Amino acid sequence: MEQTLKIGLYAVPAFLLLMIIEFIGYKLDKDPKSQRAGISARDTATSLSIYALGRITKSLDKFIELPIVVTAAAFAPHTLSSSAWWVWAVAIFLADLAYYAKHRMAHRIRLFWASHSVHHSSEHFNLSTAVRLPWLIPGSFLTSVVYVPLALLGIPAWMIFVSQSIVLLFQYPIHTERINRLPRPVEYIFNTPSHHRVHHGANNPYLDKNYGGILIIWDRLFGSYAEETERVRYGLTKNINTFNPLKANYYEFTGLLRDIRHARTWRGRVGYLLQPPGWREPGGVVEQPARGPEAVEQPAKVPVSV
Repeated sequence: MEQTLKIGLYAVPAFLLLMIIEFIGYKLDKDPKSQRAGISARDTATSLSIYALGRITKSLDKFIELPIVVTAAAFAPHTLSSSAWWVWAVAIFLADLAYYAKHRMAHRIRLFWASHSVHHSSEHFNLSTAVRLPWLIPGSFLTSVVYVPLALLGIPAWMIFVSQSIVLLFQYPIHTERINRLPRPVEYIFNTPSHHRVHHGANNPYLDKNYGGILIIWDRLFGSYAEETERVRYGLTKNINTFNPLKANYYEFTGLLRDIRHARTWRGRVGYLLQPPGWREPGGVVEQPARGPEAVEQPAKVPVSV
């Protein structure tokens, strides 16, 4: 746990430096065709505010998640040595696969989407979007069950959390439009800015694609891969239109509670929790959530430059 918190703390200066470099790149680039969604000062401030509030609550988030992994580790028949290089390789590889499963759950189960939607709520795509991460959303800690198999294999709990942090840190620099396609072997194996732009797209055929963390091969294997073939429209299918970090963090969760309250049956209540975003109770008329194949897309907006 301590190592995980240190990684997050040490990464902050690098995050800020890369944001500044990216911002300068936008300022020096006067070609409107290359700027795409660009950068919005208010949107960036919202993302940074959400991140700052999240740093305050991060320890509590991890404290809630910790018992699930630690309890599983207690049932492991043996514990692997963290001094062996191959254990680290296996831990990061499996943590990346676990992240894929967790990420896919976050898009396909509305209880978890209520948390993850915060990350997708920006209509821009830049390095500040990467730190737009949710905090203290009830129920979101349950996605940590994906790391139970790693603990049962004997990977120490602290090592699982460090590997999880490595998978997340890898994704920070791929939240950018400043990098185009990389060499084909890299694009085939690894998650890249192009692949992740697709993931943040709110227009078809990009919805719910490219869940990978470090490796994109999981998406190729499990049928969730999409190539960047057309212009990406970022944000949600129904954008929240707020720069308030508190509202942005809890917008979808409050919508979830509202739909459950208005549900007519217990089947409907459970459905709003566990069905994909966009699911509606048969015969019910409720406000649609901001994501999902049944949600109505908005017209594409004109890109906002610096």
